Amino acid sequence: MASATQSAPNPAAGSTTAGGAAQPRSATFRIWRGNDNQGGYVDFTTEVQEGMVVLDAVHHIQATEAPDLAVRWNCKAGKCGSCSAEINGMPKLMCMTRLNSLDLTQPVTIEPMRTFPHVKDLVTDVSWNYRTKERIAPFQPKPPEADGTWRESQSDVDRPQEFRKCIECFLCQDVCHVLREHHMHDQFIGPRFLIHIAQLEMNPLDEGDRLKELKDDFNIGYCNITKCCTKVCPEGIHITDNGIIPLKERVVDRFYDPLGGLWRGRKKK
Repeated sequence: MASATQSAPNPAAGSTTAGGAAQPRSATFRIWRGNDNQGGYVDFTTEVQEGMVVLDAVHHIQATEAPDLAVRWNCKAGKCGSCSAEINGMPKLMCMTRLNSLDLTQPVTIEPMRTFPHVKDLVTDVSWNYRTKERIAPFQPKPPEADGTWRESQSDVDRPQEFRKCIECFLCQDVCHVLREHHMHDQFIGPRFLIHIAQLEMNPLDEGDRLKELKDDFNIGYCNITKCCTKVCPEGIHITDNGIIPLKERVVDRFYDPLGGLWRGRKKK
């Protein structure tokens, strides 16, 4: 049953959580509905079952009460990154957020990502991310060895491998305060693309040099390493520690370290 006002969930006992607490047979989901940032929250009280995730509940609401509810999803396995939303104020994948991890005695708030333009209901326009990626110089392989092959150590292979796990859900972009609160999309590329650059810069087979762009065009200095991006990453990528901080160090060494500048000047002579 849909309602525009808050409705109390049914406290009747159903299945139990991992901790042994009773899970209600029904739960209330407070879902943002509207177009282009104009709209409001609508409460839907629906049945829930053991093992359900938030996306299951949204689909049930679509099937029974709101067939026009707009939501983006694809794989339902945490690998496509399509069903990103904000659940109780926290950026998460709906397909990976189990209901038994939430307090179902209170309404569960589901709203679209706030960092990107709103389209309808839970859908946002994330196309800015794809345009941003086009600005980054692609992989530039070095020439092969004399025998036509490339060689690198296992440690060099392993280091950027972590960043390749990114599923481009853009939750890290959503939570980044430079984009979310200061709306500096025209100056800052966000954590997703900083680790994309880290993946390229740390690859020993890549001859590209993107440090000047990191400093001048992509403004890596705007990141103040709060690690909020790392906290919301569903793949567990250490975005800040393993990606952004090493890039910051390279930029500082290149452009702000006076001794490093003298050394590079001597090497050129």
